[in-house]
Amino acid sequence: MQRFVASIILLLSLAGTAELASATPITLTHSSSGLSLNGQIELLEDDGGQLSIADMADPAVQRRFQPANGRATVGQSRNPWWIKVSLQRTPDAPAQWWLEVGAVTPLDLQLYLADGQAGWQARQSGERTGFAQGRDHPYRRMLFKLPTLGSEPLTIYLRSYDPAGNSFPLKTWQLDDLNQLASQENLGLGVVYGMIAALLLYNLFIFFSLRDSAYFWYVLTTAGALLMILSMSGHGFQYLWPQGPVPFWLDRITLPSVWGLCASRFTQTLLQTRQHVRWAHYLLSFACICYVIAISLEAFGQRSLAAWIIALLSLSSIPAALGSALTRWRQGYFPALLYLSGYGLILGSISLALMRTTGLVQPATWNAYVFPLAVAAESILFSFALAYRIQILRQERVAAVRQADREKTARLTQIQASSDELQEAVTRRTAELAAANARLSLREQELEYAAFHDPLTELPNRRYLVQRTETALANAARHHESVALMLIDLDHFKPINDKHGHDAGDLMLQVIAERLREHVRGGDTVARLGGDEFAVLISGTDAEAHAREITERLLAQLAQPVMYGAERLSVTISIGVALYPQHAMQFTDLYKTADETLYKVKARGRSGAAVCGEDGELSSSTRLHLDVIKVTSGL
Repeated sequence: MQRFVASIILLLSLAGTAELASATPITLTHSSSGLSLNGQIELLEDDGGQLSIADMADPAVQRRFQPANGRATVGQSRNPWWIKVSLQRTPDAPAQWWLEVGAVTPLDLQLYLADGQAGWQARQSGERTGFAQGRDHPYRRMLFKLPTLGSEPLTIYLRSYDPAGNSFPLKTWQLDDLNQLASQENLGLGVVYGMIAALLLYNLFIFFSLRDSAYFWYVLTTAGALLMILSMSGHGFQYLWPQGPVPFWLDRITLPSVWGLCASRFTQTLLQTRQHVRWAHYLLSFACICYVIAISLEAFGQRSLAAWIIALLSLSSIPAALGSALTRWRQGYFPALLYLSGYGLILGSISLALMRTTGLVQPATWNAYVFPLAVAAESILFSFALAYRIQILRQERVAAVRQADREKTARLTQIQASSDELQEAVTRRTAELAAANARLSLREQELEYAAFHDPLTELPNRRYLVQRTETALANAARHHESVALMLIDLDHFKPINDKHGHDAGDLMLQVIAERLREHVRGGDTVARLGGDEFAVLISGTDAEAHAREITERLLAQLAQPVMYGAERLSVTISIGVALYPQHAMQFTDLYKTADETLYKVKARGRSGAAVCGEDGELSSSTRLHLDVIKVTSGL
């Protein structure tokens, strides 16, 4: 028996030795840029989180490592996980490499590199540290610069902890290849962001016009989805909150909960579940309560429990949404079919995301873009459903009015069929209704016109300029064109009002507006922003040159006197010009830059024009961008 036990121990020892020996280093060649490492890494679950980097020298700890066999996620786990990676290179391979951890920002990730003095250098990353502090290069995923690879293998340890789901897709890169890939990724994701943002803004304007609750919840749902995509892609951490740890109200637990809450309320409103599918309405209301509970748990640090609540909500919210859509579709409500199609895409993408979170499906490039594309398609279909719903409501209202008219006519005909007086009253009433409808239609047109135009000069107003500029910037980004925003301010305009009255001032503004129309191209936009401030938006490949040309003409033409009775009224103008993309990338920054340039002109004595940057001074947005670059690069 003793010999048998000794033999078993010897066999186990040999098996453990063979297993450790099988963990050979990953050999990097000149073509290993973008190579996935997960097929040759080793994993160790740290029960209770008791291990430190010093424990990795213990052979007993080393024997606990198991091959990952291609796994890039272990799903939701309360314990930290250690990842062991060994690298070496061929003689012809580059010596400098970068390690990418391509996970959605985890809660806590630590990287340990040998310091050359029998110790370890620790790097902290994840949601608990700022964007720049958690990586060595400004990339949306976590990216670390590895020590120079020599002839000896380099061993790296990573410690991942996130109760909401541990994932660690690892790749090695040459920096030039990664930058090229990042440009392609940003272009594709930018198209998705722009599509969703355009739908959001479009339906936001419709909501302001109609004040319909379905549009309100659609806008919130789309905004939540956009923020969630930004968070999942890493761009949210990079651009929206880069200066410190990710706050709990913007992390990957809270954002899905907010989106799920808004989506459930949108479902209830669009499909009118309270009146037509009451069981689904109650289940969706229960889901909304659970989403609020999940957000509260995340706020108090119960991340694992919050993540499981979100995962288990699929048992109530998904059947409720599908059941209500199917029921309403069978009732002949066509928007339910559009909703069902869009929700089916989202359901598939969320199911895939849940399988990634729980470890049933491994993270990969193809499934990382399923959810953003599904959200974009869902937003389009939901927008169509909303439009069709409004059309149905209008048709029902028209049909109700017509039915009421028919019933009234029938009742009056039955009471006094041969009465000419009754017939005349019916005809008069019909004419009144037609006139009322005509007045209502005219009023709607007037309101729409008034919402986007200045009543004095009949120029587009600030709201129209904002919308037109956003469209121009998006078009310029797609076609690699430029955009110029000119802010024009009348000098010494107030004395005209004070001396000659507001009628003179109004006349001056109207004449200035007409002259502005005459000296810009048909495709350019002239707007009055309020008071004596105007703006000109110029698009196209020659936007900067055309802006300078227009500036010269306007300085001369707008200063021409205006006759007010026998009085010759005259003003000078100051013009500030900002350009996209040289000075700003968004309307707010572009407007601020042009405004700063305008006031520099006024400070120099007015009656002049300037383009931002002509005097060598940078715009505030450019200075901020340079500051970010300096912080990132360590200059």
